[in-house]
Amino acid sequence: MKFNRRIKNRMGLHLVLMLVSIITVAPYLWILSTSLKYRAEVFTPTPKWIPWPINFQNYLEVFQMAPFHLYLINTILVVTGILAVQLVTITLAAYVFARRNFWGKEFFFFLFLIQMMIPIHATFLPNFLTLKKLDLLNTRIAIMLPFFASGYGTFLLRQAFRQIPRVLEDAAVIDGCGGFRFLWHVLIPLAKPTLIAFSIISLVSHWNDYLWPLIVTDTPEVRTLTIGLGMFVQQESGADWTLLMAATAFVTAPMLIFFLVFQKKFVESFMLSGMKG
Repeated sequence: MKFNRRIKNRMGLHLVLMLVSIITVAPYLWILSTSLKYRAEVFTPTPKWIPWPINFQNYLEVFQMAPFHLYLINTILVVTGILAVQLVTITLAAYVFARRNFWGKEFFFFLFLIQMMIPIHATFLPNFLTLKKLDLLNTRIAIMLPFFASGYGTFLLRQAFRQIPRVLEDAAVIDGCGGFRFLWHVLIPLAKPTLIAFSIISLVSHWNDYLWPLIVTDTPEVRTLTIGLGMFVQQESGADWTLLMAATAFVTAPMLIFFLVFQKKFVESFMLSGMKG
């Protein structure tokens, strides 16, 4: 009886998970379907999930209408540049707040975390004016600079560093591995799951960022993929849905492929980043 009840419970759980998976995947499948349709097939009385005949011309038109290859390069440079600097700044800040004692540490840490409480859109105007004075508008640096420090990343990594026993640091100091050598050879390897989890969050959030790049750039040479999507939505005539879905599929494909390839590593990182050492 217990065995049969366990099978029924697992079957019920799998059915629920399957339903949730279908609901989650269905919008992306519809994007792919619409991107391969002709314009006349987009709005039909009966929705067509499988387009026939298949129209690959939509993807060719997307690249003819906008320099998406340039947008892709800009996006990769921006998100990797932000992440590279963030990993340095949050690691050093988290190390100081977690392992060093100085006057007013908790107070300064609270001030550092205030940026987590301020809506990101409230900082756009002062950041824009600062970049304008520095003559950095319409550059990739303008897109990246406000995000070089991360209060959330610092908090996350500080918690990971604080979970590492103090006796381990004492033993490392006795063996001549103190200061930044202890940070590099001990703390960072032990906090790798947290670093990977934060890296995923940073990459996805800045890959999908739209408003800030739109504000500080005005030429295609430095704009990103998400801004390119706006070219297919016009207030007068509405959206060209086949081209918009083709562009959306292209914009989301790199992150989707990246996740599918490293899926196991991502799940492990998110699980381990919340565990105490």
